[in-house]
Amino acid sequence: MPKTDPAMSQLEKKAGLLRRTSSSKKPLKEKVVLMYDEIFAKEDPAKNNSRFWDELFLMKVNLEYLEAKLESLDGDEVMKIKDNINSLFHHCVQALAEEHQIKVVNALQTLCALFRGVHQKNKSASGFDIINMLVGFDKAELRMKDLMESLDSLLCGDGSESLKALCLKLLLCLVTVTDNISQNTILEYVMINSIFEAILQILSDVSTRGQHGYDAVVLLALLVNYRKYESVNPYIVKLSIVDDEPTLDGMGLVVGQALTEYNRQYKDKEEENHGGFFSTLTSMVGSMFIADADEKLSVQTNEAILLALYEAVHLNRNFITVLAQSHPEIDIPTTPITPVLTTPTTPLGTTPPSMDMMNSSELPLDPNLQTSNLLITFLKYSSIVMQDTKDEHRLNSARLCLIILTCITEDQYADAFLHDDNMNFRVNLHRMPMRHRKKAAEKNVPSRPLVCAVLDLMVEFIVTHMMKDFPMDLYMRCVQVIHKLICYQKKCRIRLHYTWRELWSALINLLKFLLSNETVLLAKHNIFHLALLVVNLFNMFITYGDTFLPTSNSYDELYYEIVRMHQIFDNLYCMVLRVSTNAGQWKEPASKVTHSLVNVRAIINHFNPKIESYAAVNHISQLSEDQVLEVVRSNYDTLTLKLQDGLDQFERYSEQPKEAAFFKDLVRSISLNVRKNVSLNTLSQDLLLKEFSTIS
Repeated sequence: MPKTDPAMSQLEKKAGLLRRTSSSKKPLKEKVVLMYDEIFAKEDPAKNNSRFWDELFLMKVNLEYLEAKLESLDGDEVMKIKDNINSLFHHCVQALAEEHQIKVVNALQTLCALFRGVHQKNKSASGFDIINMLVGFDKAELRMKDLMESLDSLLCGDGSESLKALCLKLLLCLVTVTDNISQNTILEYVMINSIFEAILQILSDVSTRGQHGYDAVVLLALLVNYRKYESVNPYIVKLSIVDDEPTLDGMGLVVGQALTEYNRQYKDKEEENHGGFFSTLTSMVGSMFIADADEKLSVQTNEAILLALYEAVHLNRNFITVLAQSHPEIDIPTTPITPVLTTPTTPLGTTPPSMDMMNSSELPLDPNLQTSNLLITFLKYSSIVMQDTKDEHRLNSARLCLIILTCITEDQYADAFLHDDNMNFRVNLHRMPMRHRKKAAEKNVPSRPLVCAVLDLMVEFIVTHMMKDFPMDLYMRCVQVIHKLICYQKKCRIRLHYTWRELWSALINLLKFLLSNETVLLAKHNIFHLALLVVNLFNMFITYGDTFLPTSNSYDELYYEIVRMHQIFDNLYCMVLRVSTNAGQWKEPASKVTHSLVNVRAIINHFNPKIESYAAVNHISQLSEDQVLEVVRSNYDTLTLKLQDGLDQFERYSEQPKEAAFFKDLVRSISLNVRKNVSLNTLSQDLLLKEFSTIS
């Protein structure tokens, strides 16, 4: 009995087999499948039928069969029919210029199947071999130029919105066919034949932005990351110099809408789950939540949109102004839209906002806010994703949020806006539920400059992530963000009315945690670097606090907190002295902490005897806060402190080389996710064909 080829039996399932006839045991194949089979034969399919290619593009594409057929062939088998594959590619590109819209739709879908099918089977092949299989190396430059020009024309023209959506899906398909975007050699042609201006046109136009803005922004973010460290990427260069206000605003609106809808739906789900966590667990299949029986509610993040926001903030200084622009309304009209290709069953956070949202005339604002802006939306989003960093995916999202905040806090314009006392906002950040604290009433959040919300977010992170699997990298970034803000306040002599004691308390508890877990943490981390950053924050307050703390009372309270918690500083000094006097890998970093504690110890050693003396003279066993503050105020004049250099200096953020590995892995993860979600499913096909059949 002859063996059946399992690959071919799979193909048979996908071959669009028609009903059995009475005279035949085998079912008949669709005509389009028969035509594909002719292409996969060695003969030229147009040899016996001069209208072969015209007829092919009038028929509904069988994507599954075409992709499966390509995937069933290895490199050698593809090379045997290379001329026919090249010819199919060439005729697809030619069909894009046709007036008959059904031909254009079918050509775009066929191209997507070609890109995916050839790459799937030949993952180990070089980029040049892939180009040769698909296009033919000798004609690649011309064919790809024609393809990119056709896509550019379709995206910028006045044609169907469905066709524009399909063009973007094809481009996303092309960009994400390889796991590592920088190994996708075909993208060299996308660099040479830039579609940057077409992307900008989509973002600057009100109607196209509403329907295609999300895909356009994600596409741009991915293209910017193609070989970004190895060669000059024209998309990086062009993005860095965009100064057109409508375009930058458009990009900000797309990012803001995606994050706003996510925040709103997260809040809705959170409120729904207060009614009973397990009772609603079953209704959450396919939603954004991932729930473990013994864990708090967590959420899938939208890393593609975060990456787009990062690239805009990092590369383009003009984009910083977009962060601050208030948007009480969105200027996207509520016009009926034609069907676009979406995947309604994918989890929230990985796909564009719903079309209802993108066509809403109003931004869903917090009921306590009159206006919102992209920065507020981002801070709220960050407060969600930074809550739970237990798996690598969420850890990376939190890291990206902190990197974006790092870039923002280094920008002078952003700092000026953050600290503007005339621009106050009420920002309700999400707080992690913890046993020892009550849920904060959102109504009590005061209206303050936005820098207060940034500091609140940092304090919240510090307080809630002291755990055995310690996220050292995130803590370092968090403390550095605080440091940069304080440096700006010191430089500009801004007296910010903020609850500084909450920050000081959080930092002291962090030092206490490092001390309590010294052995466990030192096995994985250089805890002395973090301890040095924390102690130097206190040194900033001690040395320069009189120039930026809101009142003299605040400065008194700083000393009170240091004296009150002196045991932790004493223990830290003993620990770093012990480590720095022994030979070992931590000797030098520990000795830096020892030196940095000089003023903190001077304060403790100066005031503690005075407080004890006051208590003895007045026969008081335990002094009140006011009594300690009285001792502090009356003994400043005899306190001697050392001036420490470089406290207000910091190393500016640089992506290369420190962050290169992180972004490479992040882009790979985003690319895989986008590839999964670029869906050209049957339903979408039917909708498209129905639309263009009507037009025809």
